[in-house]
Amino acid sequence: MHGLGELEVKVMDVLWAADEPLRVREVLERTARPLAYTTVMTVLDNLHGKGYVLRGKSGRAYEYTAAESREEAGARLLREVLYSSGDTEQVLLHFAKSATPEETDILRRALRKGKLS
Repeated sequence: MHGLGELEVKVMDVLWAADEPLRVREVLERTARPLAYTTVMTVLDNLHGKGYVLRGKSGRAYEYTAAESREEAGARLLREVLYSSGDTEQVLLHFAKSATPEETDILRRALRKGKLS
């Protein structure tokens, strides 16, 4: 899975906020930016190719849903960075050393609650 561009993030924000599968027109209507229908259609096709969205036929049109939650997608991207570094341990240790106090608190709470085991 690759990173997301600016328009891809806007489209994913719409899909992550949706309670149901959306057609291209519905995604277009929910974006905060004036975009062309074909632009949204292309972005959704690219996101499908990258594995970020699932699509299914509804009549003659496709309906799109996020393949995973925003949090799951973020975790997947972090994992890809870790594994692409060649030295996962060093990257994790460097992150731990450079973590903000808030990030450190989150990690400590998660460890205490057993969420990281």
